[in-house]
Amino acid sequence: MSTSVLPAADEADDDDPEGPGAAAGLSKPRWLRVLGPGLITGASDDDPSGIATYGQAGAQLGYGLCWTMLYTLPLMAAVQMVSARIGRTTGHGIAGVLREHYPNGLLQSVVLLLLAANILNLGADLGAMADALDLLLPGPRWLYVVLFAGICAFMQLVLQYTRYVAVLKWLTLSLFAYLGVVIFARVSWWDLGTALAIPKLDLSDTGLTTLVALFGTTISPYLFFWQAAEEAEDLHAFPRRRDLLDAPEQGRAALHRIGMDTLVGMAFSNLVALAIMVTTAAVLHPRGITDIQTSAQAAEALRPLAGPFSATVFALGIVGTGLLAVPVLAGSAAYAVGEARRWPVGFGRRLLEARAFYGTVALATLVGMVISLGAVDPIRALYWSAVVNGVIAVPVMAVMMLAAARHDIMGAFAVSGPLKLLGWTATACMLLAVLAMLATAALPLI
Repeated sequence: MSTSVLPAADEADDDDPEGPGAAAGLSKPRWLRVLGPGLITGASDDDPSGIATYGQAGAQLGYGLCWTMLYTLPLMAAVQMVSARIGRTTGHGIAGVLREHYPNGLLQSVVLLLLAANILNLGADLGAMADALDLLLPGPRWLYVVLFAGICAFMQLVLQYTRYVAVLKWLTLSLFAYLGVVIFARVSWWDLGTALAIPKLDLSDTGLTTLVALFGTTISPYLFFWQAAEEAEDLHAFPRRRDLLDAPEQGRAALHRIGMDTLVGMAFSNLVALAIMVTTAAVLHPRGITDIQTSAQAAEALRPLAGPFSATVFALGIVGTGLLAVPVLAGSAAYAVGEARRWPVGFGRRLLEARAFYGTVALATLVGMVISLGAVDPIRALYWSAVVNGVIAVPVMAVMMLAAARHDIMGAFAVSGPLKLLGWTATACMLLAVLAMLATAALPLI
């Protein structure tokens, strides 16, 4: 990050999936290069908060909410495509666009909501990582929290992020254990198929809260800001690229790449999420474990596949996805704050070039660390951070969709048609779920 060096123009153009040769063939190396911000965003979506929320939903309600992973996929992909378009079209992240075209009060409110949600989520992730490591190496939890926070901050400030992510992707492969355990667990395929085909809503307080948590961990505000910011930063990484407002001729290749990258990333994310829900529904729910309170209970879901190594596989999955997600959480917060305050931003800049940006990254990680050191149950903290994300996502999505449809902001690339419809449908679904949850919670008080 602070040592990032941009590639030479010829080399960057050769590696650019939007380059002149991109359409010449779909060879494996070029196809893999297409996968960038969207894939990283999708992988980071299955963070410790996501794993805990999906696991809790399966253990608590069985297969009852598995349909959400099927029906939210097009909505999730549409919202992420909208955020990516904003960054690629304008050359700015979401906060930068709001700064230029909306009142300052609205900008500061959105940034403050994002900052609060990200720091809470970050703290919950750090606590879960420490709790998971404690399964393998029993020791002081506070020491593990400080250790992981220090590792994340050090790597963000010192290492080149692309190399960092390349290493972390190998750790996230442990998530595939959930795909494997589906084969070995005694899954009721008829019940699962019925649950996927015929959505059913549990209108109880618990059911609606879990629904909001699922929406919040699947369609999270930090993912919007991160993907938009990464698209904008890639304009500097690939010299031939210019924002689409100035170079509309690049639009076709850019939108094709964004669509493929985002669809693959979101499909991967939801497939893993569905596997986690099915695993806990098949392994924990029938045994009466309907409230996952510890990492050890969550690790039990992997026993049909990993046996005595279930704790090891679970710990690797939590730590691996946590190390990937914490930088995304801290980074998206820093992008938003930096753009709102007109700071130089981006992990392509050296440390001294963007001191305030990197300082925000470090501060967000530090505050999250302090939160995780409190006497908070890590699994419950992960679950409730997902609920908070679900609530905060509603106003953020509404503002983002309004901005993306404005021709004075997006020019010829303003969202319309099916993409606009899906984006607003996602926003409406999130709003209805939040309102239903709040109404159900308020009924006993009336």
